[in-house]
Amino acid sequence: MKTRATFDNLEELSNVKKAETKKYFSKLRKKTPKRLDLMMQDLHDEEFEKFDCLTCANCCKTTSPIFTDKDILRISKYFRIKEIDFISTYLQRDEDDFMVLKQAPCTFLDESDNTCTIYDIRPKACREYPHTNRKKFIQLTHLTLKNTEICPATYNIIEKLKEKLPL
Repeated sequence: MKTRATFDNLEELSNVKKAETKKYFSKLRKKTPKRLDLMMQDLHDEEFEKFDCLTCANCCKTTSPIFTDKDILRISKYFRIKEIDFISTYLQRDEDDFMVLKQAPCTFLDESDNTCTIYDIRPKACREYPHTNRKKFIQLTHLTLKNTEICPATYNIIEKLKEKLPL
Protein backbone atom coordinates (compact mmCIF):
# COMPACT_ATOMS: atom_id res chain seq x y z
CA MET A 1 0.00 0.00 0.00
CA LYS A 2 1.35 3.39 -0.92
CA THR A 3 0.25 6.06 1.57
CA ARG A 4 -1.48 5.16 4.83
CA ALA A 5 -4.27 7.47 5.87
CA THR A 6 -4.04 9.37 9.11
CA PHE A 7 -6.36 11.91 10.63
CA ASP A 8 -4.23 14.66 9.03
CA ASN A 9 -4.21 13.42 5.42
CA LEU A 10 -7.55 11.57 5.24
CA GLU A 11 -9.58 14.28 3.53
CA GLU A 12 -7.06 14.65 0.71
CA LEU A 13 -6.57 10.90 0.21
CA SER A 14 -10.25 10.01 0.35
CA ASN A 15 -11.12 12.73 -2.17
CA VAL A 16 -8.51 11.41 -4.59
CA LYS A 17 -9.74 7.78 -4.25
CA LYS A 18 -13.51 8.31 -3.89
CA ALA A 19 -14.49 7.68 -7.53
CA GLU A 20 -12.11 4.71 -7.79
CA THR A 21 -13.49 3.17 -4.59
CA LYS A 22 -17.08 3.71 -5.70
CA LYS A 23 -16.32 1.93 -9.00
CA TYR A 24 -14.50 -0.85 -7.13
CA PHE A 25 -17.48 -1.46 -4.84
CA SER A 26 -19.81 -1.54 -7.83
CA LYS A 27 -17.70 -4.28 -9.43
CA LEU A 28 -17.39 -6.09 -6.09
CA ARG A 29 -21.19 -6.19 -5.70
CA LYS A 30 -21.51 -7.78 -9.16
CA LYS A 31 -18.82 -10.37 -8.48
CA THR A 32 -18.65 -10.95 -4.72
CA PRO A 33 -16.15 -13.61 -3.68
CA LYS A 34 -17.39 -16.14 -1.12
CA ARG A 35 -14.42 -15.39 1.13
CA LEU A 36 -15.02 -11.61 1.24
CA ASP A 37 -16.29 -11.50 4.86
CA LEU A 38 -13.31 -13.54 6.04
CA MET A 39 -10.93 -11.35 4.10
CA MET A 40 -12.53 -8.21 5.56
CA GLN A 41 -12.28 -9.61 9.09
CA ASP A 42 -8.56 -10.24 8.58
CA LEU A 43 -7.95 -6.79 7.08
CA HIS A 44 -9.93 -5.18 9.90
CA ASP A 45 -7.97 -7.04 12.59
CA GLU A 46 -4.65 -6.27 10.89
CA GLU A 47 -5.46 -2.55 10.64
CA PHE A 48 -6.64 -2.19 14.21
CA GLU A 49 -3.44 -3.79 15.50
CA LYS A 50 -1.72 -0.66 14.11
CA PHE A 51 -4.40 2.02 14.40
CA ASP A 52 -5.32 3.70 17.68
CA CYS A 53 -8.74 5.34 17.51
CA LEU A 54 -7.82 7.67 20.37
CA THR A 55 -5.35 9.45 18.06
CA CYS A 56 -8.24 10.46 15.83
CA ALA A 57 -11.86 10.20 17.11
CA ASN A 58 -13.01 11.82 13.88
CA CYS A 59 -16.13 9.65 13.89
CA CYS A 60 -17.12 11.09 17.28
CA LYS A 61 -16.23 14.61 16.21
CA THR A 62 -18.14 14.67 12.93
CA THR A 63 -20.99 12.15 12.87
CA SER A 64 -23.69 10.74 15.09
CA PRO A 65 -24.44 7.10 15.64
CA ILE A 66 -27.98 5.86 15.37
CA PHE A 67 -29.45 5.27 18.84
CA THR A 68 -31.68 2.19 19.01
CA ASP A 69 -34.46 1.84 21.57
CA LYS A 70 -32.19 -0.53 23.53
CA ASP A 71 -29.38 2.05 23.48
CA ILE A 72 -31.70 4.75 24.76
CA LEU A 73 -33.02 2.52 27.54
CA ARG A 74 -29.53 1.42 28.63
CA ILE A 75 -27.98 4.90 28.58
CA SER A 76 -30.91 6.64 30.26
CA LYS A 77 -30.83 3.98 33.00
CA TYR A 78 -27.13 4.69 33.46
CA PHE A 79 -27.87 8.42 33.87
CA ARG A 80 -30.87 7.59 36.07
CA ILE A 81 -33.19 9.68 33.96
CA LYS A 82 -36.38 8.87 32.07
CA GLU A 83 -35.95 7.81 28.46
CA ILE A 84 -38.06 10.74 27.31
CA ASP A 85 -35.74 13.12 29.18
CA PHE A 86 -32.65 11.51 27.64
CA ILE A 87 -34.22 11.86 24.20
CA SER A 88 -35.25 15.49 24.68
CA THR A 89 -31.84 16.44 26.08
CA TYR A 90 -29.53 14.66 23.62
CA LEU A 91 -31.36 13.29 20.59
CA GLN A 92 -33.39 14.23 17.55
CA ARG A 93 -34.94 12.38 14.59
CA ASP A 94 -32.96 12.66 11.37
CA GLU A 95 -34.31 12.73 7.81
CA ASP A 96 -34.39 8.90 7.74
CA ASP A 97 -36.42 8.84 10.98
CA PHE A 98 -33.50 7.56 13.09
CA MET A 99 -32.67 8.87 16.55
CA VAL A 100 -29.31 10.66 16.42
CA LEU A 101 -27.41 13.19 18.51
CA LYS A 102 -28.53 16.80 18.32
CA GLN A 103 -24.95 17.99 17.96
CA ALA A 104 -21.44 17.13 16.89
CA PRO A 105 -18.94 16.50 18.32
CA CYS A 106 -20.59 13.79 20.37
CA THR A 107 -21.81 14.98 23.75
CA PHE A 108 -20.08 12.01 25.35
CA LEU A 109 -16.64 12.58 23.80
CA ASP A 110 -13.96 13.82 26.18
CA GLU A 111 -12.01 15.97 23.76
CA SER A 112 -9.00 16.26 26.09
CA ASP A 113 -8.03 12.65 25.35
CA ASN A 114 -10.60 11.47 22.75
CA THR A 115 -12.16 8.95 25.13
CA CYS A 116 -15.83 8.14 25.42
CA THR A 117 -17.41 8.99 28.75
CA ILE A 118 -20.03 6.23 28.26
CA TYR A 119 -17.74 3.69 26.58
CA ASP A 120 -19.06 0.62 28.43
CA ILE A 121 -22.67 1.45 27.54
CA ARG A 122 -22.11 3.23 24.20
CA PRO A 123 -24.62 2.74 21.37
CA LYS A 124 -24.47 -0.41 19.26
CA ALA A 125 -23.50 1.65 16.21
CA CYS A 126 -20.41 2.92 18.06
CA ARG A 127 -19.47 -0.59 19.19
CA GLU A 128 -19.65 -1.85 15.60
CA TYR A 129 -17.99 1.13 13.91
CA PRO A 130 -16.49 1.23 11.29
CA HIS A 131 -18.42 -1.92 10.30
CA THR A 132 -15.54 -3.34 8.25
CA ASN A 133 -15.63 -6.66 10.11
CA ARG A 134 -19.36 -7.29 9.89
CA LYS A 135 -20.93 -10.28 8.19
CA LYS A 136 -22.44 -9.57 4.76
CA PHE A 137 -19.99 -6.73 4.29
CA ILE A 138 -21.11 -6.41 0.67
CA GLN A 139 -24.40 -4.93 1.93
CA LEU A 140 -22.47 -2.14 3.69
CA THR A 141 -20.39 -0.80 0.80
CA HIS A 142 -22.39 2.45 0.54
CA LEU A 143 -21.82 3.11 4.25
CA THR A 144 -18.17 2.04 3.96
CA LEU A 145 -17.58 4.47 1.10
CA LYS A 146 -18.86 7.25 3.37
CA ASN A 147 -16.70 5.96 6.24
CA THR A 148 -13.52 6.14 4.11
CA GLU A 149 -13.98 9.92 4.35
CA ILE A 150 -14.38 9.86 8.15
CA CYS A 151 -12.16 7.03 9.40
CA PRO A 152 -8.50 6.63 8.40
CA ALA A 153 -8.61 2.95 9.40
CA THR A 154 -11.53 2.32 7.03
CA TYR A 155 -9.67 4.05 4.22
CA ASN A 156 -6.59 1.88 4.89
CA ILE A 157 -8.65 -1.33 5.04
CA ILE A 158 -10.33 -0.63 1.71
CA GLU A 159 -7.07 0.32 0.00
CA LYS A 160 -5.58 -2.96 1.26
CA LEU A 161 -8.65 -4.84 0.00
CA LYS A 162 -8.15 -3.34 -3.47
CA GLU A 163 -4.55 -4.60 -3.40
CA LYS A 164 -5.43 -8.11 -2.22
CA LEU A 165 -8.51 -8.47 -4.41
CA PRO A 166 -8.01 -6.53 -7.64
CA LEU A 167 -11.08 -6.48 -9.90
